[in-house]
Order: sequence, then structure tokens, then C-alpha cells
Amino acid sequence: MPPWDAYKAEAAARGSLAFELYVVISTPAAAPEVMKETLPAHLAYQAEMEAAGSLVFAGPMSDVTGQDMQGMGLIVYRAASFETARAITDADPMHAKGARTYELRKWMINEGSLTVSVGLSAQTARLS
Repeated sequence: MPPWDAYKAEAAARGSLAFELYVVISTPAAAPEVMKETLPAHLAYQAEMEAAGSLVFAGPMSDVTGQDMQGMGLIVYRAASFETARAITDADPMHAKGARTYELRKWMINEGSLTVSVGLSAQTARLS
């Protein structure tokens, strides 16, 4: 496989978006009680990152059947560099307190679509 930056340049040259984000796969590392007790601080941190413009998406993942909670989570951040994304991820109380471990990866978005509907008078927003 080519180096990441070379592939990104190739993708952009062929007309792909080549938009880079950072994906965190977060996995439980402590007893459920520890994660539950850390959850309020984690959610407050996620709200802070969202307000700062760093948090793109975050939420839990199911097991492979799609029927049950697995305990894994997926977080997508905007960051200036891999090091900045790691610092943001390390500061999450779930990771800082050892309740969860994580794997951090760059993610290049090349294709797809996103629809946002905003109701002005109703003050609603819908993502699809």
C-alpha cells in the first residue's frame, strides 16, 4: 500500500473529496460500574468538543448481529493532526480514567452524501 499522503493526493487528483477526519474505536476496559460512573464526565467532554467544533459524530456500536449493545463506541473528530486527535482522545474522561481503551485512525472521506434538513420556525434539525 502507498503512504497515506501519497494516496490522499492520488484520491484528490482523481476527483475524490479526500477529506480527512480521525476515527476513535473505543472499547470497554473496566467494569460496567466504572464506565457508568464516568459517563457524565464523558458526555460533558463530548459536548465541549462539539461546541469547540472538534466532535463530528459519536455514539455506541452494536454487536455483529445488530441486536445487542457491545459496549464499543465510535467517535469521529476534526483535528489539525494525528497528534492533536490523540490529545483530544486522551483527554476524554473515559480514556483518561482507564474506563476504556481506544484505537485511533485517520479516515479519508472520498464518496457519499449527507442531507441536513433545518426547520427554521420549528427550530428543528434532521440528519439523513
